[in-house]
Amino acid sequence: MSTSTTASVSTHILDTSVGRPAQGVAVQLSARRGREADWQALGGSATDTDGRCKDLPALPEGTTHVRLDFEVEPYFLKKQADAQQDAPANRDSGATGVFFPEVAITFAVNPGEHYHVPLLLNPFGYSVYRGS
Repeated sequence: MSTSTTASVSTHILDTSVGRPAQGVAVQLSARRGREADWQALGGSATDTDGRCKDLPALPEGTTHVRLDFEVEPYFLKKQADAQQDAPANRDSGATGVFFPEVAITFAVNPGEHYHVPLLLNPFGYSVYRGS
């Protein structure tokens, strides 16, 4: 929750390759006070069945920049393993590894505002935007 002296952040992930929320993705939150300051790791969460992180840590007073680090590789590796188990013929398709093992999103914040930053994700691309 934002206050007049702090900002707040929330996020969710939609896997656009299947049109469903991405469950179980670890998300780490970091903040800094100014462009030249060091990043301070604040903690993290994991996406729920709706693809949302509802319990990200609060931002410290004076935060000007925020970074969300999404660990998407385990999510995609699990999807690949599940797909291979369900369809053994796909095992030799040549698809190996994960193109984007992690996604880092950095953005500026102002005190008193809430920032909802959704991640639209697929195996070979992603996009983000400031939501509401």
